[in-house]
Amino acid sequence: MSSDQHLLPGESFAKYKERVLDTKSSSFCGAKWYYATVWLDTGQTTACHHPLPHKIDANEVLKNPKLLSNTPQKKKERAEMQKGIQCKGCDYCWRVENLKANKISDRVYKSVLYTDDELQKAYESDAQEDFDLRYLELSFDRTCNFACSYCNPAFSTTWAKDIKKNNGYKDIGPNGFDHYGHTHSDGRYHEDDNPYVKAFFQWWESDLKRTLTHLRLTGGEPLMSKHTWRLLDLMAEGDSNVSYFAINTNLNSKDTLIDRLIEKAKTIKGLHIYSSNESMGSKAEYIRDGLDWGMWVNNFKKVAESGSFSSMHSMCTIGALSLEGLVDYLDWCIDIKQKAKTRDAVTFTLNILRFPNFQSCLILPYELRTKFATDLTNWLIKCRGTGLLHDMEIEQVERLIEYLDNKSNQIPNREHTVKWFKSYFTQYDKRRSKDFKKTFPIIGEWYNGI
Repeated sequence: MSSDQHLLPGESFAKYKERVLDTKSSSFCGAKWYYATVWLDTGQTTACHHPLPHKIDANEVLKNPKLLSNTPQKKKERAEMQKGIQCKGCDYCWRVENLKANKISDRVYKSVLYTDDELQKAYESDAQEDFDLRYLELSFDRTCNFACSYCNPAFSTTWAKDIKKNNGYKDIGPNGFDHYGHTHSDGRYHEDDNPYVKAFFQWWESDLKRTLTHLRLTGGEPLMSKHTWRLLDLMAEGDSNVSYFAINTNLNSKDTLIDRLIEKAKTIKGLHIYSSNESMGSKAEYIRDGLDWGMWVNNFKKVAESGSFSSMHSMCTIGALSLEGLVDYLDWCIDIKQKAKTRDAVTFTLNILRFPNFQSCLILPYELRTKFATDLTNWLIKCRGTGLLHDMEIEQVERLIEYLDNKSNQIPNREHTVKWFKSYFTQYDKRRSKDFKKTFPIIGEWYNGI
């Protein structure tokens, strides 16, 4: 979907993996050198967004702002990848690849972003060397007006308010309690006295604006952070080498913010919008608490039709609740593509949820999993020949089908985890004035019997 993919003419992702990655090591991933996800309000980082975050040294980062990406842990993992070791933190990709030989995981999609020379340089490098970033996902803070079902207080102030008001969730197992037992307020910096924010803007002026090619703002909700607008002003100056600038936004902001964003976008080249959804109507509003479906649709169309943005993307988070409305949502995306007469009018990605594990789609009984896999298979048969799908979109739907349909793909301690699922959403309904069984009639039948 990106014009920056370094595939040879007619080359598939499988052939690329064989040609470029497998010739280095069986676990090599360019993201570990050139890609970073950074949360500035807590001073944490990973390579891409899949591994669990780890801490950046607050005392050292102002001396060396490149430490925002080049942490000791990442350097250790780089050395492991050079030796073909599947480093522990990257199990999202190993789970996909280990299901079946030659399966395409996200490490392929995140490596194809770099030239063959860049990847060879990384492979041959001293693992302790500081590398300049090409791709950066950046969160200034967790301020957000949503409290999505699978999110948690670490990434949403609305979630934190819920926990503060109603206390933590009970009887949801260790995986859930880590996320939903407290407000995650410790270790956070005030927005005006944050060494990591200072380090970022130092790095931006000294090196980053020249070495970085792709920048994506995440949250919380980025439009609610003053630092976002500061960065937008810097981008409008036009002296950076960033060619692809994206903002993850829930698009449920007031008209004034949406209008301000549209106006600012007119001064910035290559600004892209990523907005998350994976269902329709009441199902979407249940999963993403705080969402007004009508407002989201109107804002999505307003932004898309403004002509101020280079592209529109939909990020679909695939957990147990997503599956019942996913085909309807993909039909909605296809409808937009058809009306615009281009497959680029909106593109989608399917990101398989891992945490919290009791909301994983693997929590569902195999019969329901195969039902949803069949629905997706039929949808793909219907849409594959329309010319409205990108190869990556097709491959991600196929990947999800296989993930659901593989009987050996099971969640650990499923008997206990199913009980945590029921306990969590029973409490969720009470806190949020929602009705699981009414909203999800297909899954609700199984849910009622737990």
